[in-house]
Amino acid sequence: MEPRFRLRLYLLTALILVGFGTLLSRLHEFQIERQDEFLALVPGNRTVTVREPGIRGEITDRNGIPLARNLRNYVVSFNLEEIAAAYRLQHDESPRLDRLTTQNGLPRKRSEKDIVAIVNEWTIKPLQQLGLAKNYNAGALRTHYLTHGGLVPFTYRADLTYEDFSRLAERNLEFPGVTLGIRPQRQYAYGTLASHVIGYLKQWEKGDISSADKREFDHYIGDEKGIAGVEATMDDHLRGPEGRKTVLKDEKGRTIGMLDYTKPGIGAEVQLAIDARIQFLLENTLRRAGRAAGVVMDVRTGEVLAMASVPDYDPNAFIPSISREKFLAYNSSPQLSPFTNRAITSFTPGSTMKIPTAVSGALQGMATRSFSCDGYVMYGKHPVGCWLWNMYKRSHGSLTLPKAIQQSCNPYFNKLSNTIGPKAMVEGFSLLGLGSKTDIELPNEDPGILPGSRAWRAAYPGAVMTPALTAFLSIGQGDTMTSPIQVAAMTSCIANGGKYYKPRIVRKVTAEDGALLVPDLPVLKVDLLQSGIKQTDIDLIRTGMWMAVNEAGGTAGKVRMDDVEVAAKTGTAQTTDNGKKSNNSWMISFAPYDKPRYAVVIMSQAAGSGGGVCGPLSKIVYTGLFAKEKGMRLPLKPQTEFKGHLDFIKSIEPPEDFLAAIEASEIPVAPTGSSESGNTEEIGETGNEVGEVLPEIPIETNPASTSPKPTITQETDREGQVIPRATPISE
Repeated sequence: MEPRFRLRLYLLTALILVGFGTLLSRLHEFQIERQDEFLALVPGNRTVTVREPGIRGEITDRNGIPLARNLRNYVVSFNLEEIAAAYRLQHDESPRLDRLTTQNGLPRKRSEKDIVAIVNEWTIKPLQQLGLAKNYNAGALRTHYLTHGGLVPFTYRADLTYEDFSRLAERNLEFPGVTLGIRPQRQYAYGTLASHVIGYLKQWEKGDISSADKREFDHYIGDEKGIAGVEATMDDHLRGPEGRKTVLKDEKGRTIGMLDYTKPGIGAEVQLAIDARIQFLLENTLRRAGRAAGVVMDVRTGEVLAMASVPDYDPNAFIPSISREKFLAYNSSPQLSPFTNRAITSFTPGSTMKIPTAVSGALQGMATRSFSCDGYVMYGKHPVGCWLWNMYKRSHGSLTLPKAIQQSCNPYFNKLSNTIGPKAMVEGFSLLGLGSKTDIELPNEDPGILPGSRAWRAAYPGAVMTPALTAFLSIGQGDTMTSPIQVAAMTSCIANGGKYYKPRIVRKVTAEDGALLVPDLPVLKVDLLQSGIKQTDIDLIRTGMWMAVNEAGGTAGKVRMDDVEVAAKTGTAQTTDNGKKSNNSWMISFAPYDKPRYAVVIMSQAAGSGGGVCGPLSKIVYTGLFAKEKGMRLPLKPQTEFKGHLDFIKSIEPPEDFLAAIEASEIPVAPTGSSESGNTEEIGETGNEVGEVLPEIPIETNPASTSPKPTITQETDREGQVIPRATPISE
C-alpha cells in the first residue's frame, strides 16, 4: 500500500476512535453522572425512605433532677438532589462550575453542576422573601453534595423559632427539596454544673454510613455521639432506637403524603449517683481556688455524691456545634486546661500516702511498732527531712502510728516503709486501688504511678526501688502520682472499717420500658480484714486521722467542727508549676467519725499547705452536708463558666458565718497572703516535707488533659453571604 493511502487510513482510524471516545464520554455523563437529573424529568410519583435518629435518653441526678435533657429544635434541611432536579424542570441547563483537579499526577479541568448557584437562586432567594434566609458556608454545602448527593440532607438552619417554623410550614409546598423537621436538641439545664461528669456531644460523622444503610435508605440522618463524660461512656444506653418513615413525592420532589412511619425510640435514662445540690456546693467551694478538684463519696457504697473540677466549661457550647473562637479560647492555656477533669487526673499526693503506708505496715504486723524521728533520714548524700527539723531543727522523738499520722512525721514513715520493703509497700498500695484505674464510669481516667509496681518497671526498664525511692513513696513524693478519685476510694475504705468499694458515678440505667440495664448495687472489690489486716490496726489509723483534726499539734485542725467529729490527713506535695517550684495541697477526710457516711477529698494546685488551703474548703463542704441532713435546702441554680487562675494561694480563711453564705449560694472565701494559724503542718508542710528532693523520672502529660475533637461550626464564606450587609448611612 502506498504511503499516502496508509496515512489516510491512519487518520481515518484516529478520527473514528476519537469520535467513539467522545460518544462513550457523553454516554457516561448522561447515564451515570446525570442519571438522577434525567430520571427526575420522567413524570410519576415515587417513594422515599428516610432514616431518623433516635431520641437520646436523659441524664439525671440521684433525685431525678434532669441534668441533660432534650428540647424541641426546628430544623430546615435541603435535599440537594431534589432541589437540583426541581431546578432542571424549569430551566434548559443547570449552571456549571469548572474545577481544576488532579488525575494521575496531571492537572485536569473538570466541569460539574454548580449546586451552590442553584440553591442560592432556586431555594434561598424565595426564603429571603419570607425573611427566613440565613448566611451559610457554601463550601461545606458543595462538599456535602459531592460526597453524599441526596442521601444525607444538608442542615441549612437549626435555630428556627416556632413562629418561623409555622410560617415556612404554610408555604412548604412551594419549596421542593426543602424539609422541615422537629429534632431533639440536647440541653444541659444547669450550665456548667457537673460538666466534667456529664460531658458533651458531637454531631454524627457522615462518613460512617454503612453500605447496608445506603442501600436501605434514600435519606439518612445519623445520631449524635457522646465524646466526653457520661455522655461518652453511657452512649450505647443513651441512644434511642432509630425511626423510619416512607414518604410519597411527586415528580417535582414535593411531598404528597406519608405512607408509613415508625417513630424514633427514646434511649435509656441514666441516673447519676451525684446529688445536684451537693455538686453545686462543692463546685462553688472549689471556685475559691484557682485550679482544684474535689470528691464527695458515700463511704458505705462507693457512690460519688459530687465530683468537681475547676476551671470548667459549658457543655451547651457544643450544641449543635462549637464556634472556632470558643474552642480556641478553651484551649488557650495548657495550665488552666478547662477540659481536664482533675478529679480523675493524677497529681503528686504528698503526705496523704502516709495512710496507705500505714496500711502496708499493718499488713506486715507493724501497726503497733514505734519508730524514732531524729529530724531526718539520710539516703546516701540526700537527707529526707521532717518538717519539724526543716523549720525549727527539732525532732519528734519516738512515735506510735497514730501519733505519726497526727504529726505527719516523715522519718517515721520513711523507716516503716524500708522496714517492710518495696514489695510489701506495692502490695498494700495496690489493695487500696493505687497505681490502677478505679474503673469509674468516665473516660480517660488516669491510673496514676505506683513506683515499684509492674507497670512502673515496664515503663522505666532498669529502674530499681532504692531505699530512697521507697522512702519517697511512703510520703507521696518522687514519681508517685494519684488522683482525687483514687484517694477518695482509699479514704472511704479506711472510714468504713476496711471495705474498698468501686467508685460509682452512675447509679443505675433504666430503659424506656422500665427494664433495669445497670442495677443500683455497690461493688465490693477488697475487704482488708480478709486480706490479713486486723480491725484494731484500722482503728489505729482512724485514731491518728481523728487526732490530726481534734487534738493539739494535729495538722488538720482547720476542718474541725463543733457538732460533728471529723477525721483527716493533710498533704503538701512539692512539685513544679509552669517551670516554678510550687505545691499541690490536699486534704482527705471522713465524717462522722463514729459512724462515717461521707469521705471528702480536696486537692488544689499552686497552693500552700493542705491544712491552710484545703482544710477550710473541706469544712465548708461538711457544713453544707450536715446542714442538709438537718433539713436545710442547699441552693441549686445554673452555673456559668469559671475560668480559674494561675495565682499561688498561700492560705484560705473562711468567713465566720459561712452557713449563711452557703444558703445564699455565695461562698466568700478569699485567698490571703499569709497563714495566721499556729498549726504545725499548716506552717511546716508548705514545701518543706523533703530536705532535698531527688531527681524525678519524667512523667508524660496524662490522658485526662486531652479533649476529644468536637464538631466545629462552619463559618460563613463569600458564596454563602446571601444576606447583604447593611450599609452605614453617613450623617
